[in-house]
Amino acid sequence: MGCIDHKKSPAAADTGQDYNPYDVMEPRLPAKTPLERRNGKHVKANDIPPEGVYLPNNNILAPHMKSPEYVQLSNAAAITLGIMGGRMYRCECTRCLNLLLTYPEGCRANCAYCGLARHREAERDYADRNFIRVDWPAVPMRDIVDIVAKDPDNSPFHRMCISMITHPRSEQDTFTVLEQWTDKIDPDAIPVSILSNPTTMTRDDVQRTKDLGADIFTVALDAATPELFDRTRGKGVQSPHKWKKYWDIMLEAKDIFGPQKFGAHIIVGMGETEYEVLNLVQELVDLGGHSHMFCFFPEQGSLMDHLPATPRDQWRRVQLARYLIDYRGVRVEQMKFDEEGRVTNYGIAAAELNDVIDDGIAFRTSGCPGKFQDDISACDRPYGDSPPSNIASYPFQPKKKDIKKIRKQLDIPVAVKP
Repeated sequence: MGCIDHKKSPAAADTGQDYNPYDVMEPRLPAKTPLERRNGKHVKANDIPPEGVYLPNNNILAPHMKSPEYVQLSNAAAITLGIMGGRMYRCECTRCLNLLLTYPEGCRANCAYCGLARHREAERDYADRNFIRVDWPAVPMRDIVDIVAKDPDNSPFHRMCISMITHPRSEQDTFTVLEQWTDKIDPDAIPVSILSNPTTMTRDDVQRTKDLGADIFTVALDAATPELFDRTRGKGVQSPHKWKKYWDIMLEAKDIFGPQKFGAHIIVGMGETEYEVLNLVQELVDLGGHSHMFCFFPEQGSLMDHLPATPRDQWRRVQLARYLIDYRGVRVEQMKFDEEGRVTNYGIAAAELNDVIDDGIAFRTSGCPGKFQDDISACDRPYGDSPPSNIASYPFQPKKKDIKKIRKQLDIPVAVKP
C-alpha cells in the first residue's frame, strides 16, 4: 500500500443482500451547527496569511486561503505533481489533475454522502475535510500552473478538471482559474473539464466556460432518480439542490458543448435499482452524452457513513451494463432484469460478453477521456470509491488475477471453449 491516507468510515451494517435497497439507505438528519462555527466564522476571525502549500489537519486558520488564488487538489494529483511525497498502490500516477475550489465558508450544500457537506462545519474546517476518502491539500494556483506549463506536452496529466462547489463566488472564480490555466497552457495539450454547480449557474455561465477553453462540461446528478436526489441532495437533508435545475443546466451544456462533450456523474448503490440507473445511462446516451460512474462507499463524517457500501456483485453488473450501453451500442431495452431490478441478461451473445469482460476496460474508473482511447478515462481517481484490498473502480488496466476476481463477483465463470 502506498502513502495515500484513506479515511476509514465507521463500520456499516451488512444488509445480507446483493444490492442496497431504498428503504435501507436512509441518511441521518443533519444536526444544528453552533453559531460560532457557521460559515467559517472562527476561521475568518483570524488574520493568519497563507504560506505556500497547506496540508490538511495543520489547523492553521488562514481566511485568505481561498479561490481563485488557492485551490485544493487530490492527494493523487499532489503526488503526481511532485508537491507531496508518496506513491499509489499499483499506480505510477494519476492522469487527471483534479482541482477543487476552496473557501473558509466551505460548500453551502449539504449532500448526504459528501465529506465536504455544510453540516461538517460543526466539527471540521473546510480545508481539513476529507473528500472521496482522501485529504485535499491547498496549493497556490500559480504554483500548479507554473509546474505544468514547463512541459505540458509531456505532462503525465491527460486532463485537468475544475470542481465547483456551492458558494456565491464559485462561477466567477471558476472563470478566473480557467483563464489562469489557458493563459499559459494550451488546452489542446491538456484539455479541461468542468464539474459544475448547476444550482447557481445560468446558460451564460455554461457558455462562458466553453468560450474560455473548457472541453467537457459535467453535472454531478449523483442520484439516479428524483426521489433519491431530493432525499440525499435536496430538502431531505436541508440542501438547496433541485433535480430539475440540474437537468436544465445539463441540457444547456448539451446545446453549447455538443455530442460527447457533456455528461453526468452517477453514484451506484444509494437505493436505486439497477434498472433505474441503467435507464438513466441510456437516457444520457440518447442525448449524446456519457455517464461517469461511482460506487457508493460511506465517507467518514457524512450523513451516510453508517450505511453499507455497494455490494460488489451489484456494482459489477452495473459497471458492465453501463459500458455496453455507453460504448458498445447495446440498449437497455435489450437487457433483462428480475423483479428486484437486477440485471439477468446483458443483451449480447455470450462470446461477445466474455470478450468484453476479459478486455477489462468496463471495470476501470469511468470519467472524461484521456489520450489513450475514448473509453479509457483520464480521471482515474485512485481508490476514491473503495479500499485497494477490494477495488471497485480500477485506476489501471486489470490483470488476469483481477479479471478472475471480477468474474467471480459477476458470477460469470470463464467460458469453456469447444
